[in-house]
Amino acid sequence: MVGELLENEPKSTVVIIQETLTNERLDRYLTTMLPNVSRGTIQRLLREGHIFVNDKKAKNTQHPVAGQTIKINWPIPKDVKAKPEDLPINILFEDDDLIVVNKASGMPTHPSNGHDCGTLVNALLYHCASSLSGVGGVVRPGIVHRLDMNTSGCLVAAKNDAAHLGLASQFKNREVDKIYHAIVAGKLEKDEGKIDAPIARHPKNRKMMSVQTDASREAQTSWNVIERMNKCTLVEVKIHTGRTHQIRVHFKHIGFPIIGDTTYGPKAASQLRSNTGINPQRQMLHAKQLSFAHPKTGKAKSFEAPWPIDFEQTVNILRNNKL
Repeated sequence: MVGELLENEPKSTVVIIQETLTNERLDRYLTTMLPNVSRGTIQRLLREGHIFVNDKKAKNTQHPVAGQTIKINWPIPKDVKAKPEDLPINILFEDDDLIVVNKASGMPTHPSNGHDCGTLVNALLYHCASSLSGVGGVVRPGIVHRLDMNTSGCLVAAKNDAAHLGLASQFKNREVDKIYHAIVAGKLEKDEGKIDAPIARHPKNRKMMSVQTDASREAQTSWNVIERMNKCTLVEVKIHTGRTHQIRVHFKHIGFPIIGDTTYGPKAASQLRSNTGINPQRQMLHAKQLSFAHPKTGKAKSFEAPWPIDFEQTVNILRNNKL
């Protein structure tokens, strides 16, 4: 035992260091002591000045020293930069601990550069009366995971810190089942398959991701064919890891990019438009199902989001336009 974890207040966590670890950085140490919190979250809390060692702001370069007291002050959502906005959201489930929504395409999950408003966070702050967990930070209250702006479907948000940590632990330990539906360009010959290819930031375009054989972050995606249509295939996809743009990058990697994806499949989008006249305005990727254990009760929960209108219309057009 290299430390003792104490729960003091609802919005803070205290760790008493019991052993000096000269070869361990503070962020790695806290990730070990707080298995429900990602290392990225710890690093962000350090940068934002929410972690203290003996009442002084901690530095990431510090090493744990026996006898020191670490205190983490979890950010309080009422101080968030994002403002509540009365925006329509499709709620699939809600209780005192969490809320599951069917996120619309075109809506960013949280504020970021160029998207200060109109996000799911803005909508949740209004709907939940600012009752969201603070673990996600001042810009992402309640957000446990995310969907790309132009991806629709199931997304869960936490309404308190305990729920957030419980859900985050399940995502971190790959205990959450995430099922997607996608329309890819071309006809997949096999009925099912698995893509096992590591993903990292694109070496030239930092806004993109790419498969890189020497990347340290593994990425695994399973798929099976639902239906073969005109020059396209409707597939069900299960991701075993949660890398940025994972499904989009993986299907581009095997030569079947998602239609409408102008970032990872611009040529496919152009060919589809020329051959069929179909011109999707966003990537045809939908988070169909999300399953996890309720962070408070432990009961298995599973939610399904119906296809949005644009996805259903695209499928119907492709079905009725067979060659």
